[in-house]
Amino acid sequence: MTEHEGVGDGVEANTRTIESSVVTDFSDRMSYGGYLDLPTLLSAQRPISQPEHHDELLFIVQHQTTELWLKLVLHELETARDLLRDDELARALKCIARVKHIQKTLTEQWSVLATLTPSEYAQFRGVLGNASGFQSYQYRAVEFVLGNKNARMLSVFESDPAAHALLTRELETPSLYDEFLRLLARAGYPIPQPVLDRDVTQAWTFRPELVPVFAAIYSDTDAHWAAYETCEELVDLEDNFQLWRFRHLKTVERIIGSKPGTGGSSGAPFLKRALELTFFPELYAVRTEIPG
Repeated sequence: MTEHEGVGDGVEANTRTIESSVVTDFSDRMSYGGYLDLPTLLSAQRPISQPEHHDELLFIVQHQTTELWLKLVLHELETARDLLRDDELARALKCIARVKHIQKTLTEQWSVLATLTPSEYAQFRGVLGNASGFQSYQYRAVEFVLGNKNARMLSVFESDPAAHALLTRELETPSLYDEFLRLLARAGYPIPQPVLDRDVTQAWTFRPELVPVFAAIYSDTDAHWAAYETCEELVDLEDNFQLWRFRHLKTVERIIGSKPGTGGSSGAPFLKRALELTFFPELYAVRTEIPG
């Protein structure tokens, strides 16, 4: 962890003394800016409105920071999936716990963009052309890892070989939920074989035959604590994802109302339909089966 400043011995005239042990010569040492490659990072915000509009920087920073967090979310979810495949459940849950905190940060970020008024956005929206968050390949990859796969999305990224390759790989790889169900099967839970043998390139759809399996887990949490805890962690992931989607929708409605999106979608109505998508439907359906 880096420190922004050294701890001083005292304060005089509202100025803190820098300790003599604090390193100040970085001619041949690793610095904070060097480690983080800040020159590259901070030069990546390039407004293109002419004359440059004050609020375009907000718009760029909002979306760039989102992409950085999505990079970490994808890193953690892919690792969690690998750990589930190796029956390392506790370590997988640690990754998922981190993702949950990132999701909360991503959702709260919308409040910053919501300070952009319709009049302010209208002054530079035209320079975006057809650029749209719909084209975020990392967002699509996260959806794929969680099981909401859609092969038709790959066509959006045909002009970006690296993004297309990533999404193709994620499309063809079992989802986090697939690996959890396979882990349960190896642990002796009666996961139906057709579920385990399903085509993982398809979006996950509700499997009613799984509900009794989860009902048994929820009916005796002490006996099935590890499975039960994982179920609830997955529910947290989906809840957080839906809150992010909802906050996205409301921010868009606040800024552009019912205008079409820059990428060609219907805008807010298109985002609203995303709220109908689900990752782990059986983990919600089982709640109806729990007595009491």
